[in-house]
Amino acid sequence: MTQESRGMWLGLAGVAIFSLTLPFTRMAVAELNPVLVALGRAVVAAIASAALLWWMGAPRPTTAQWRALVITSLGVVIGFPVFTSIAMRYVPASHGAIVIGILPLATALFGALRFGERPSMGFWIAALVGSALVVGFALWQGDGEFHVADLALFAAVIAAAMGYAEGGRLSQSMGGQQVISWALVLSMPVLLPVTVWLVWTYGLDASPKAWIGFGYVSLFSMFIGFFFWYKGLALGGIARVGQVQLLQPFLTLLAAALMLGEALDARNFLFAIAVIAVVAVGRQMGVRR
Repeated sequence: MTQESRGMWLGLAGVAIFSLTLPFTRMAVAELNPVLVALGRAVVAAIASAALLWWMGAPRPTTAQWRALVITSLGVVIGFPVFTSIAMRYVPASHGAIVIGILPLATALFGALRFGERPSMGFWIAALVGSALVVGFALWQGDGEFHVADLALFAAVIAAAMGYAEGGRLSQSMGGQQVISWALVLSMPVLLPVTVWLVWTYGLDASPKAWIGFGYVSLFSMFIGFFFWYKGLALGGIARVGQVQLLQPFLTLLAAALMLGEALDARNFLFAIAVIAVVAVGRQMGVRR
């Protein structure tokens, strides 16, 4: 198996884990404060990260790596969880698929501007067509309307793309496990006191269902999923592996239907087939690294 193929498979594993994030987040924020869910999950994951780094005997990051970790943390530890948790309080997980719909293009754009990856024109066309498909699908699901929560979703896209691109490149020198672990530990001094205040203010009274949702987004969405995702980006390239994200909305829709009872019909799968075709075409297009 080539390095690029390994990167694609690892990226797909990460996407599969991330695809359950919105349904589980919606389960959690139905009963818990959304900002508490967003920051609390990072605190739980940071504790697990600290234990992992100690067990691995991981070396401390260099000054340059600390700077990159700050950007990564702002994007995927704070920004994306906060904005999606707020959005999931007001719109269904199926509508939240718009977040995933434009992430591949945004991730590729950050990779190109920040690190000099140069996707070909054909690649950009494939990314644009795929993103247009899934964004159009999300609008169709929302009866052609954007909600106030969509502002939070777009902000989440920007945050995630920044964190994915920065963390993916950093994984080439640190490894995916260390990148997300150090990013989480770095955020701990800020997030812990805020989380304690939120607990004091809003309390922790919630059903087991809500806590299952919180547990998943804390350990899988916030921690384990990034091991696969960042390693995949490092092996296969930010722009190319980022295309796999085009499949995530439809995995999310399926999960939302099974877990939350949200509507799912045959037309959903027609969109999924179209997006898969775009991903296949995009893989054949050149990306100069």
